Amino acid sequence: MEELIQELDKNLDYERYELHGKEMSIYVRSIRKVATCPYCGDLSEQVHSRKERTLQDLPMQGKKVKLFLEQKKYFCKNKACLKKTFAERFEFFAPNATKTKRLQEEILRVSLTQSSVAASRYLRNSVADVSKSTICDLLKKGLSK
Repeated sequence: MEELIQELDKNLDYERYELHGKEMSIYVRSIRKVATCPYCGDLSEQVHSRKERTLQDLPMQGKKVKLFLEQKKYFCKNKACLKKTFAERFEFFAPNATKTKRLQEEILRVSLTQSSVAASRYLRNSVADVSKSTICDLLKKGLSK
């Protein structure tokens, strides 16, 4: 499992997993010592706090996957920066996302071949909890790129 988590990001440490019926919860935490402020580009090693993010990911062994990520928030030391704190960023999900990028790609792939209602039904049964409106939003974003 550690190797699978490292494929998402090398700055993640696998802690544990739990099985709940048809769902798997995977708990990971950031081991990053320094982060770059996304607003000014300065580096910071001073941690402000930690928060838990919940992200849906691709299924594993026929079970829907939820990642519980302990993400760090840092102080920005640049006095000229408009932000005093910032959350560390990861490549495998967008800053405000609730789904990993690879899950979003799978949702788009499935929804391009059928209606959003049918795609939502299929995805909810086997991949992740996805609504029709989520599919429509992803399609709008995907097509506008």
